[in-house]
Amino acid sequence: MNLSREIAVHLPYLRRFARALCGSQKSGDAYVVATLEALVSDPDDFPTNMSPKVGLYHLFMASWSSIRLNTETSPTDEISAAQRNISMLTPRSRQAFLLRTVEGFCVADAAAILGVTEAEVEALVRDAGREIAEHVATDVLIIEDESLIAQDIEFIARDLGHRVIGVARTHEEALELAKRQRPGLILADIQLADGSSGLNAVNELLESFDAPVIFITAFPERLLTGERPEPAFLISKPYKVDTVKATISQALFFERKASRAL
Repeated sequence: MNLSREIAVHLPYLRRFARALCGSQKSGDAYVVATLEALVSDPDDFPTNMSPKVGLYHLFMASWSSIRLNTETSPTDEISAAQRNISMLTPRSRQAFLLRTVEGFCVADAAAILGVTEAEVEALVRDAGREIAEHVATDVLIIEDESLIAQDIEFIARDLGHRVIGVARTHEEALELAKRQRPGLILADIQLADGSSGLNAVNELLESFDAPVIFITAFPERLLTGERPEPAFLISKPYKVDTVKATISQALFFERKASRAL
């Protein structure tokens, strides 16, 4: 299979990445065209030590860094909330964040694309999380019956710049806290102290308002059956602090709403 066929399948995703990076379809597509023109002009520039997809993104980043196009959005461009949030990030953090969270590259591949170390990629993604939090700081409701875990999650949320309105240990406590102050983000376990369900509490809360929901649970298989609408954001216990931070940033960044029909 020749190079053009190998990279063709990845072009739609590269356009998605380019548009998100630039905040504009016009500018993003222009950078993709510039990358392809450079590749046609000198095919030997394609890195043979990388997979076709990683190599294509690597060449794109080289074009993005060396060519200055008009990246200002025209009045007719449609801008999503995610794109507006992207524009707030510093360039390098934006690149790493999009490669990891939108394009789904592993740390090693993202490092190869950007020409940096894996440690630098992880630091850039953490920086992006902090930058996002500064712009989308919100009120957080934690639904968790284990005190130490609840305290840890509360610390993580506060460390990102968010405000914690309270910790609920039961279904009823969650409803009461949300009644006093509507949260902008919910972090919930699915099995609570009194035998009640955090899943049911979340569903009831979402009947009256929308908010991103992240489930943090020791029983992820209960929410990963594929038999019904399921949450976009799910963290397994035991969790890593960086995983929770990155997931909070993603949930707020893309303004994803938990399904009301879980």
